[in-house]
Amino acid sequence: MSANAEFLELIGPELGLLLPELDEKARRLTLGAVARAAGDGGIGAVARLAGASWQTVADGAAELASGQVAPAGRVRRPGAGRRKLAETDPGLLPALLALVEDSSRGDPESPLMWTTKSVKHLSDELAAQGHACSPQTAWRLLRGQGFSTQANAKVTEGRRHPDRDAQFRYIAAQAKEHLAAGQPVISVDAKKKEQAGQYARAGREWRPGGDPVRVRDHSFADRDGGHAIPYGVYDVGANTGFVNVGTDGNTAALAVESVRRWWQLMGKDAYPDAERLLVTCDAGGSNGWRNRGWKAGLAELAQETGLQITVCHFPPGTSKWNKIEHRLFSQITLGWRGRPLTSYDVIINTISAVTTRTGLTVTAVLDDSPCPTGTQISDEQMKDIEDRLLTRHEFHGEWNYALLPVPRPAPEPGPAPVPARRCGQDTLNQPALTGMDPADLTALAAALEIPFRARREQRRYLRQGRARQRAEGASGGGSNRKLDLTGHVLALRLRQHLNLPGHVIGALLGADKTTISHATSLTQTLLAALPASQHPPAAPPPGHRLRTLDDLRDYAAGHGIIIPALNEAETPPHDTLTTRATPQTHLNLERLHSNTDVPSLSLGGGAAVGGQEIWLRSKFAFSAFRSTCARARPERCSIEPARAGTMEHRAGCSGWAELFGAGGPGAFRGCGGPGAFRGCGGPGAFRGCGGRRGAFGLRSPRGRRRSLRRVLAWRAAGPG
Repeated sequence: MSANAEFLELIGPELGLLLPELDEKARRLTLGAVARAAGDGGIGAVARLAGASWQTVADGAAELASGQVAPAGRVRRPGAGRRKLAETDPGLLPALLALVEDSSRGDPESPLMWTTKSVKHLSDELAAQGHACSPQTAWRLLRGQGFSTQANAKVTEGRRHPDRDAQFRYIAAQAKEHLAAGQPVISVDAKKKEQAGQYARAGREWRPGGDPVRVRDHSFADRDGGHAIPYGVYDVGANTGFVNVGTDGNTAALAVESVRRWWQLMGKDAYPDAERLLVTCDAGGSNGWRNRGWKAGLAELAQETGLQITVCHFPPGTSKWNKIEHRLFSQITLGWRGRPLTSYDVIINTISAVTTRTGLTVTAVLDDSPCPTGTQISDEQMKDIEDRLLTRHEFHGEWNYALLPVPRPAPEPGPAPVPARRCGQDTLNQPALTGMDPADLTALAAALEIPFRARREQRRYLRQGRARQRAEGASGGGSNRKLDLTGHVLALRLRQHLNLPGHVIGALLGADKTTISHATSLTQTLLAALPASQHPPAAPPPGHRLRTLDDLRDYAAGHGIIIPALNEAETPPHDTLTTRATPQTHLNLERLHSNTDVPSLSLGGGAAVGGQEIWLRSKFAFSAFRSTCARARPERCSIEPARAGTMEHRAGCSGWAELFGAGGPGAFRGCGGPGAFRGCGGPGAFRGCGGRRGAFGLRSPRGRRRSLRRVLAWRAAGPG
């Protein structure tokens, strides 16, 4: 038996009107009652007629048949559905909270520390721990515990300057004082650089559905496109804005030009009686407190306008407190919302259209003048600005200062400059001093570069026993040599051409006379190995020897060369008579023993003289004899005056053996040169300690002093 089709045909339209007005309980019971009235097969027929679930119609008919209808106030009978996962799995919620809190605290052992905390990742990690959970359940549990997805909050300001708040109060006091006196107060800053063209902008605007503004799919700069740098000036007292849109670099020139244009276009009309101007700005950027171009530009502007321009910088890291940020720039950003800046006209017009309910009006102009980067303000220019045009405040003068419209008188000249430590190579590289053309001398130094470096690397290899591990200069430090190769050649030419003493050449080149001696010896060796065709022509010496720096200055002045004042002490000729003993002069005479006969004696390369007389043919030998022989036995020693035109002295002593105890042939052999101390004092004593570097082969005064102490201790211990 089938359902009553005629009944269902009559009741169908009525059900369509009634069911939308019923809740779930009434709809279920109504469909069940109609199915019961339709007879057998009525449940399926009513479900098809009403478009409802067969189970819903059957449940309604069963409830009516049994009388177990849901009580009043309830849609369904109690006890339906399964229990929640949080109830069946007590460890689910603690495990979920542990995952979220560990990653929030930054626990490096947390499974989700280095990934996103999406509900999908959370549910997967819970499943791996044995807690079956869907992403929807994880989301519902987190919401129930008060969690929500949140963006970062920009509230941490980083390191705070100790006078941060004090500077804020100082700026506020300066602004209040200027405004009370009717003087202009402006806040300046540069907005972020924007690209001009079909580039996407953040934000949304009303448009027909499905018809957004089409822009480029990337933000790479276009070669033919331009950029805009809006530099703003906000008038605090008048609540007006001025934006100078630059098209070149964000430099101090743009910042100063923006202030200048504001004054010319708006400021001088709004403040006709102004005498001062207060500018508040950030601590960095094109208007930073360290920017020399900013100060120099404002100094020029102060003289042009006749205004005393006071500048107060906000402390570092507090640019968001600058009024222009939230009074002007924020409104410009809203005006650009969802609007591509396709051209400079669009940029200017959108900025000029900015207004607020508080009465803000904005004027914008285009500035296509060049503002190149890398402009330098020299130390001399900056010192002149500091001395004559800039006045620093007592409180943080680096942040607060004023540029004067009328320069102060120039300060009194300071003390004479400190003498230089050396003379410039360009000054010394003159034909009158070196006997060579400057270009030839420079070329000679270049020709010696390769053998010079090769010799140095060879010596380094022999000294360290291995090849260089890193390239020269790779460690980041520079060479500590006092003389470069050009200095070596200059020292040799000054020595050969003018016969200058070592201490005079050292004073000219800023080096010790020992360094000069080594340099000339090395350069001579390198020149000897150089082919004769590479030796440049040299003029003959002038014929007379220059002994002091004063002699050299007089000689150079006669050839139009000025030798500057140097802070190296000059040694007069007569000081050689009182030169203090050194290891080269004193020890080599004092530590000889074991023989009473001196068949021959030669000091300073002089010819050997037997008996009791000797020729002292160098300043070195003369000083050595005077500091040892004459000092120890003045009654037995005598020194005759030097022969005319030479440094040779005849010295005599009536007791060489008693004085020296010198030891046999070879004593004093080649004193002051190769082989000094050879064969002195028994087997091994000072053997091979001479050579090119002089007695003991010592390279520095410190080393010579150290060896002096050792020799004195050895001498006190006695021979053998």
